[in-house]
Amino acid sequence: MTQPQGAHLVGSVNYDDAEKTMRTAAAEMGPLLRRIPDGEVGKRFHWIMFQPDVLGQTEGLERIGDEPRMLRTLDTRPLRIAEGVDAAALQFPPLGYASAAIESYAIFARLRAEGVIAAGTRFQVSLPTLVAVVSAFFFGDDREAIEPVYTAAMLRELDEILAAIPHEDLAVQWDVASEMGIIEQAAVYGKPMSAWWPGDPFDGLVSRLAALVDAVPVDVEVGVHLCYGDIAEAHFIEPKDAGTLTRFANAVVAASARPLTWLHLPVPIERDDEAYYAPLADLALTDETELYIGLVHREDGVEGAQRRIAVASKFVPTYGVATECGIGRAPEGTTEGIFRTHAEVASAW
Repeated sequence: MTQPQGAHLVGSVNYDDAEKTMRTAAAEMGPLLRRIPDGEVGKRFHWIMFQPDVLGQTEGLERIGDEPRMLRTLDTRPLRIAEGVDAAALQFPPLGYASAAIESYAIFARLRAEGVIAAGTRFQVSLPTLVAVVSAFFFGDDREAIEPVYTAAMLRELDEILAAIPHEDLAVQWDVASEMGIIEQAAVYGKPMSAWWPGDPFDGLVSRLAALVDAVPVDVEVGVHLCYGDIAEAHFIEPKDAGTLTRFANAVVAASARPLTWLHLPVPIERDDEAYYAPLADLALTDETELYIGLVHREDGVEGAQRRIAVASKFVPTYGVATECGIGRAPEGTTEGIFRTHAEVASAW
């Protein structure tokens, strides 16, 4: 059986602090990893769900609903532009991604200096796309109005990260979930996911993601994590095969001016059939792009991963392994086992 080369951590890890994430990842998976994230700890524990609390501080935005909709300490109620307010005049506070990255990078640099993290390993920062936040927390005409404002705010976060972290140490990952839901016309909580711009939604999604890829300088690594959502460890829709993933990835690669450093694609746990993986043979990646297939699942461990590897390898000869999404919401006590599964089924770089 083909043994995949290397592994990738998608981003979130079910620990409470960044140092534990990085120490454990380095200990269990060190030779497999080219980059290590901080685990998306603190208020980032549930991906973008802290953004309404951040954006809700903005004068001119209002929360929808009289009662808080709590997720632990986060009020996840969506937002709207107040009547008579010009969206272009809104001034968002810092979104929280740059400050978290800078704080965690200091830990990363210290652990690397101590020899805990191997020299040459990069610090990975995962960022959501504007489509995710705008589509999740705004509605109707507000989406079109908010998009350029939020885009500018996220690019300011990126610029702050780029200014604070040495480029040779940095890797930026764009997390792409809502885009797949829009393409597949999925529904979340009974509401269809939809675009707010004219024309083919697919083309608009490609151009938006390619612009974010190109916003990362060429001396910084950039990756894309394609995802079908992670609500209670379940996708918002199960893909019939990897065809849409392949088509979208190829279009983004073709539209981007700079090379993609890595691409991550998910695999549902039950898919060990050739039909799911066959479209991957059409991936049009350059030799500069690492491919990671998310075929590691905590529920069936090494045996399940090896079963899926045997099928995937018929269509993609070279790739690394990953989970299908982040593991920040996996059950407590399962993280080390998930790391060890990666280590058992993949060879070191």
